[in-house]
Amino acid sequence: MIVLLVIVLLGLVVTRIGTVALTFTGLSRDLARFQARSAFTGVGFTTRESERVLEHPVRRKIIMLLMLLGNAGFIAAVSSLLPVFINAPGQGMGILGRLGVLVSGLAVLWAISLSKWLDRQLSRAIEWAIRRWTSLEVWDYPNLLHLSSGYSVCELTVSRDDWLTGKTLAEVRLGDEGAQVLGIRRADGTYVGAPTGATYLRAGDQLVVYGRSEHVAELDQRRAGRQGDEAHEQRVAELRQTQMLQETDQVRRMRERLRAGNDGDTASTS
Repeated sequence: MIVLLVIVLLGLVVTRIGTVALTFTGLSRDLARFQARSAFTGVGFTTRESERVLEHPVRRKIIMLLMLLGNAGFIAAVSSLLPVFINAPGQGMGILGRLGVLVSGLAVLWAISLSKWLDRQLSRAIEWAIRRWTSLEVWDYPNLLHLSSGYSVCELTVSRDDWLTGKTLAEVRLGDEGAQVLGIRRADGTYVGAPTGATYLRAGDQLVVYGRSEHVAELDQRRAGRQGDEAHEQRVAELRQTQMLQETDQVRRMRERLRAGNDGDTASTS
């Protein structure tokens, strides 16, 4: 019974290590946690999202290792579970008693796994260990790109009647709208990384765009013609107004901090 609890505890630790390792490859923490648990338990790992995860070579190695450890852990758990339901001579505790202890132990482990404080401490320890003893690239792309703050990286497919079709990046001026094209996958499979302003957009291109989620969604629906041009100009004007308001707010806060500092100096001298 103790062996089974130890196996469950090790399983929780292994999935946590897998979660942290997957976040280092660019996955969000929620998605990394789901994929790690799916791979370890062998349940729910046949979705389209999982197929895209496996396209990454480093993620594929992590997932394969989690699958192997999950299968080994399942066999060990089943073999250690059998003695709980077998009455052996000399045992002072019956089946119900052993089952109660087992359920209590599992409940304690489950409560521990839900602790946010323990999750942060364990994640920090795992991150340090991965940086110290592995060559895994430890770039936390979701945090670097602020993907949890309303920003996203999306793929947009350029259609024949889209506003983007038949123009260069310099002509569409997406940067003025607050969006950036990180890469372009052509219809023939060619990938253009870090495209310049002279890069031509064609029907069938898949654009990797970084920006506000709602703006990227609107850009994907924008059609060619006068309405598309007006939508572009409106978005540029909205972004400029937002930036002006943000700059005004920053100046106001800076003045308040300076005023508070001067008041404190005056009070201390008096």
